[in-house]
Amino acid sequence: MYGYEIGMITRGGFRVTPREQVEKRVAAFLDTCRRHGVKATHQRTEILRELAGSEEHPDAETILGRVRRRVPAISVDTVYRTLRLLEDKGVIARVGSMRDRARFDANTDRHHHFVCTECGMIGDFYSDAMDRFPVPREVSEMGSVEGVYVELRGICRKCKQKAMKTEGRTGE
Repeated sequence: MYGYEIGMITRGGFRVTPREQVEKRVAAFLDTCRRHGVKATHQRTEILRELAGSEEHPDAETILGRVRRRVPAISVDTVYRTLRLLEDKGVIARVGSMRDRARFDANTDRHHHFVCTECGMIGDFYSDAMDRFPVPREVSEMGSVEGVYVELRGICRKCKQKAMKTEGRTGE
């Protein structure tokens, strides 16, 4: 129902979010800035625009490289500070393992992630059943749950196909 394979736009081999969705996220960012008295600078907006336009959950270095194509003077520090600010304001979310480099997601709609344990690909998926996941009593005793975030880990289709091709060569 929510597959990204059908009709997905690609840019440089990466899946990208349709322009209207990107602009919706940028507008939400600008509104958040106004409500919180935060300056919506050109650099901050371009950082969010880059993140919102990607379905790959990029890390800060990837965002920096792409934004530098449009804003050559942007600094590493500006990218990290902006990502931290956007996360603090709820405009983006940090995703993936805490051991890995931080990766970010501009999709703040309720959704979950599939993480490939081979290549690190992170894909969004939506599931009403997981949204209604019953909170175990032990967790309720620790405090109140404000949301459920599910991260499924496995091997993505591309890595599985690559492994099957490799096995086919070595099994001959």
